[in-house]
Amino acid sequence: MFINQQIEINNLPEISSVELKPISKNYFKIIILNKAVLYTIVIGLLITGKFKIQEEGFQDNFIYIIVLVIIGCLLNFLLSLLAFKKRKYAIRDKDVIYSKGLLVNSITTVPISRIQHIEESRSWLARKLSLATLKIFTAGESGSDLKIDGLPLEEARKINDFLSTRVNESI
Repeated sequence: MFINQQIEINNLPEISSVELKPISKNYFKIIILNKAVLYTIVIGLLITGKFKIQEEGFQDNFIYIIVLVIIGCLLNFLLSLLAFKKRKYAIRDKDVIYSKGLLVNSITTVPISRIQHIEESRSWLARKLSLATLKIFTAGESGSDLKIDGLPLEEARKINDFLSTRVNESI
């Protein structure tokens, strides 16, 4: 016989009571480097345009354009810093939780029972900083369902081992 009991909302556990752990501060170095490369390319293209584009409107307004771009870069950097502080995760007995986002905060919870595959990856800079990214795949075709960047390498390996063991136990 099928029974589908209603659950009282007040009795549900609150995710806000979970203590989320921030990712490694070293990961911010990677973000800074990526931003610096992007900003250098954009400003470099603008300066190149100053010498290549002879259109009066561009030449007359070049100083305003470059100031706006620099202000935009600074605001983007500030938002990245604030958003970085919101990247947190927790590994629990039955699930993995990842929270990120400044303007739009998203919290992703992946039940361990749904995990099919875990991948650890490291870029060249992440290797230099002893960091790793864990990608957690669940059933379905959407690719990795959860990606946690900026984990200390040893911690990422411990999490990978723990999750792999738990996934294999449930098979």
